[in-house]
Amino acid sequence: MKNLVAHDPWHVVQDGFDAENNRVFESLFSLGNGHFGGRGNHEETYSGDSLPGNYLAGIYYPDPTRVGWWKNGYPDYFAKVLNAPDWKTLSIRVNDVELDLATAEVAEYRRELNMREGTLERSFTATLSNGVEVHVESLRFVSLPNPELGAFRYRITCATDASVVITSAIQGDVVNEDSNHEFGFWDPVREAAQDNRTVVVSKTKKTEFVVAIGGSLTFAAEPEVEATTFTRSLYAASTYSLNVSAGQTIEMVKLGANVTSRTVDPSLVEDRCNQVLDAAETKGFLELLADHIGAWERNWETSDVQITGDPGAQQGIRFNIFGLNSTFTGDDPDLNIGPKGFTGEKYGGVTYWDTEAFCLPFYLATSAPEVSKNLLRYRHRQLGKAIENAEKLGFTDGAALYPMVTINGEECHNEWEITFEEIHRNGAIAFAIFNYIRYTGDSRYLVEGGLDVLVAISRFWAQRVSWSHKRACWVMLGVTGPNEYENNVNNNWYTSLMAQWTLRYTLASLAETDADSVPDVSPEELARWADVAERIYLPEDAERGIFLQQSEYLDKEMITVADLDSSDRPLNQKWSWDRILRSPFIKQADVLQGMWVFEDRFDLPTLQRNFDFYEPRTVHESSLSPSIHAVLAVRLGRLDKALEMMLRTARLDLDDYNNDTEDGCHTTSMAGSWIAVVLGFGGLKIVDGQLHLNPQLPPGWDGLAFQILHRSARLNVSATTEEITIENQSVTPATLFLAGGQLTIAGQEMVNVPL
Repeated sequence: MKNLVAHDPWHVVQDGFDAENNRVFESLFSLGNGHFGGRGNHEETYSGDSLPGNYLAGIYYPDPTRVGWWKNGYPDYFAKVLNAPDWKTLSIRVNDVELDLATAEVAEYRRELNMREGTLERSFTATLSNGVEVHVESLRFVSLPNPELGAFRYRITCATDASVVITSAIQGDVVNEDSNHEFGFWDPVREAAQDNRTVVVSKTKKTEFVVAIGGSLTFAAEPEVEATTFTRSLYAASTYSLNVSAGQTIEMVKLGANVTSRTVDPSLVEDRCNQVLDAAETKGFLELLADHIGAWERNWETSDVQITGDPGAQQGIRFNIFGLNSTFTGDDPDLNIGPKGFTGEKYGGVTYWDTEAFCLPFYLATSAPEVSKNLLRYRHRQLGKAIENAEKLGFTDGAALYPMVTINGEECHNEWEITFEEIHRNGAIAFAIFNYIRYTGDSRYLVEGGLDVLVAISRFWAQRVSWSHKRACWVMLGVTGPNEYENNVNNNWYTSLMAQWTLRYTLASLAETDADSVPDVSPEELARWADVAERIYLPEDAERGIFLQQSEYLDKEMITVADLDSSDRPLNQKWSWDRILRSPFIKQADVLQGMWVFEDRFDLPTLQRNFDFYEPRTVHESSLSPSIHAVLAVRLGRLDKALEMMLRTARLDLDDYNNDTEDGCHTTSMAGSWIAVVLGFGGLKIVDGQLHLNPQLPPGWDGLAFQILHRSARLNVSATTEEITIENQSVTPATLFLAGGQLTIAGQEMVNVPL
């Protein structure tokens, strides 16, 4: 854990140049708009340790898998969302010396993310090796209302008379740092440079996406500065030579267009790129900025969370909400949520079960239903590939196994114990359909695609189990649960619970839906599903009164995290994998994950016994873990523990808890922090389609406020230690349960309920 940034409710500030943590700050200062985005790299040249990154949603390359021993069914590739040509590139030479903060003497350095407005500002004073002092100020944004546009304003002032040469370029010969085979993914198509306009058109190898990245540079001062242009393969540049007087400021604006053949005909991407730049030049930087700030204001109106009394928690939750709204906007059903968003390359930028299990609740409560529905449509569109994935493993008759990792529906995860065995992801996808319907009331989605997915997943579960004569029940052999520190175990309780629930929900949904609208399922299949659901083995230990994480869990040495020496942590960096697998230690919530998903099925004594047994054995070496423990700790009234877990997830990246923020920020942990606050301390849950709230403030918090959209009502909930206030900001009456009592709030009405 590092104290990198001061606590501030709306800003993340780097105060002072810090080359050692530069990659961490590049991650923290990332910007995105759901369609493209990039890391907080310097605009000008930086030769120090850096991970430059400009990423385009949905543009990927199937990087060939590297394994020592090939197995049947193994994925041929790991999909990578590509590091794309960079529109931001500037080179500035002052009296023939490059402005490069890695070689200059830097003073008064400040970099600031304004989360309210969605902007990144930077300023510094630097003395170059030739003794010239320069002062720089920049302001950057990735436009929320214009999904193909980015822009920055750059001001440079020289302390002495100087000759300044400025090169604005599109740098296209970029690579992914995590490439399996260390080769580039881009082929050149065309480069163009004329006056202030530079464009690079390139095409991805194999997948053949065509991308046009363009830039235009304009100067604020008159007369206009003439450009000298230059192109080479995957590179286009315009160079400007200026003579400036001491104290004179050069102000320039660079606009960047990012256009792809995913949404535009490949033959038209360059024309579209120039159209985007033309329109932006006509509108001007300040108006574009104002439109962008206005869009972020509207975002915050429906998604902000306010915490009073704890500045660190306040900054953390807003940073994570900012990241979620920068990553996914929900206007395209062919896009999903990458585990690093636009902040880095790790995990390939592709889709995991994290979307349904952790991210969906945030979008359900803060965005229009169509946003969440598009996440479901994404999986429905890939159902055919999920069936193919199952066929590769020997399943038949339309059984579907959704991939652990994907961008186009094909499985592309590289670790066999995950690819073949972490099948609980099917359960998360099925539960997401139920979660969406119970929250929105949109039961029509069952016939629009939900039942197709549920039936295919149920067919998988019914084939995946085996009959145990010894136990006289159905068993689930050779699986990996959410706790990835156990592989190839039998009867993982969470996996089997999700299978049981899916089968029962599918049966109930088929029975309740018009027969003309349901998939064709034979009576024999229905009977099989019912029998598996009734007689599936869910291991328990009656003496302890707990559910067993897997059949043989108690065969392990029953030590706890408190028994570990601090030098052993983190286990995944200090221990062999063999030692980890034989230990009782848990990477993230597993049994407790199931008790969170189905929280109303378990009474408090049962939850308490399982929490007290498993949490002391959990090392929380996954960003997915703390949020679940926070919600359950609130339910148990352990608010101190809940706050500890909430802060761990809310500030995971800001404080670099796991020493890995340099790879990019953790999108799932961002969603987890919202879960910990709103579903935990806010007590938000949906039971039988009804909204329930039960705010409980942890020590040190004076107030908690959040906005939620439920059905057609928009509610502003505010809780203090003395009262709860709910304002219905819509015209539709809202009925809800507050701390167990039913309450109806008329449209535009505000109610106060004393504690």
